[in-house]
Amino acid sequence: MTPKTKLSCRNIWKLYGANAEAFLNANPAPSGEDIRKAGIIGAVRDARIDIAEGEIFIIMGLSGSGKSTLVRCLSRLIEPTGGQVLFDGVDLLTASEQELIEIRRHKMGMVFQHFALLPHLTALQNVMFPLTVQAVPKSEAEVKAREVVELVGLKGREDYYPRELSGGQQQRVGIARSLVTEPDLWFLDEPFSALDPLIRREMQDEFLRLQARLHKTIVFITHDFEEAVRLADRIAIMKDGHIIQIATPEELVLNPATDYVAEFTRHIPRSKVLTVGGIMASGTDGEGTPVPQTARVSDVAEQIIAADAPRPVCDDSGRIIGSINRQAVARVLFGAGETSRGIE
Repeated sequence: MTPKTKLSCRNIWKLYGANAEAFLNANPAPSGEDIRKAGIIGAVRDARIDIAEGEIFIIMGLSGSGKSTLVRCLSRLIEPTGGQVLFDGVDLLTASEQELIEIRRHKMGMVFQHFALLPHLTALQNVMFPLTVQAVPKSEAEVKAREVVELVGLKGREDYYPRELSGGQQQRVGIARSLVTEPDLWFLDEPFSALDPLIRREMQDEFLRLQARLHKTIVFITHDFEEAVRLADRIAIMKDGHIIQIATPEELVLNPATDYVAEFTRHIPRSKVLTVGGIMASGTDGEGTPVPQTARVSDVAEQIIAADAPRPVCDDSGRIIGSINRQAVARVLFGAGETSRGIE
């Protein structure tokens, strides 16, 4: 069954400069040269995305590529110059200010790189804050906030002030605060980039654990491809305001649309990106416990290399759909990184 589309953007433009809107109205599909000649900056150019319900959709790009601007257009924190943003079929760009306030209060959650916790409030009070804004009774808000604080692993630190918490713990408070209203759609703009590598990895694990329980629709910005590989269902690569390619991490590695996309993946260990299904051989030959087709090669490499015979590969329903042997894994681990489906 095709997943329901939760969030779409159609022909989204964000142009900065004098008379940008009039320029776009007169030139509905301007080229980069047209934009430059008009003295206008094309922060986001003709963006088109469909994000499925429950999907983790990651937007990547170098600084200045337009990724943060696009997310702010999707959440209407800034006004696009043109286009449509459809949330559950409703165009956010035509919503009234009051309608937008209600959507943000009840259906959207946002987490940013800088935690923006209120320093005079405890962790629990920070998490309660969105419910306070909604005028939820204090007793009810506290019960709900305590549940979310426990969910993100901060039980016992409810009465700590932000200055008494580590960076990772502060980020957990920010995540809990964004989740307490039970949003349908969750925006995260480089939420872990300010953390040291060990804490960052722990927060990624925590994020995946939460998503396994909550099944949110997530739009996540990062400039770290390894982080994107760990978290994403699909990735959009942006450059100069354009979306260059949208694909799964594996598809980006195997079939980059441009040299620019290929450069993004060039130094990433293929074993961390490629799945067993991407390098398996066809047929049903194999012995032993089946290996899931969605498993990363890096996670199962040791057991496959140690096996005396090829291992069967199964789909999500447990049906055998192929096999994988040590030679295929060795090519990924030690070869030049060129892989294709059907390696034998």
